[in-house]
Amino acid sequence: MAQATAQLKNYRQSPRKVRLVADLVRGKRVDLALAQLAMLPKRASEPMVKLVRSALANAGDVSANDLVIEKIEVNGGIIFRRIMPRARGRGSAIKKKSSHVTIALGPKKEKKAPRTNSGQAAK
Repeated sequence: MAQATAQLKNYRQSPRKVRLVADLVRGKRVDLALAQLAMLPKRASEPMVKLVRSALANAGDVSANDLVIEKIEVNGGIIFRRIMPRARGRGSAIKKKSSHVTIALGPKKEKKAPRTNSGQAAK
């Protein structure tokens, strides 16, 4: 199965704050990630749940137990620049940042059995 992807563009929260949520679910199974995001008290968790569900729908007839979040990227989006009046007629810049989030789901990797040292001669 190929990767199933979904994108969220121009989400109005700074990438630094969204990355905190993305780092929690990176590499986890989709069903566990959705459960964790549902209980997370961060503003970015609700759009992240919608994004994971969208990628899951793009995967087709695959169960959430069989997929993991292979890649989740949070990049900076457009920046709205505003001016805040300050003392003596000056103005200071306010940057209202946004984020682009990209997610890719893939099949679960099978873990290899650990190697043993039974073949080596005792010293």
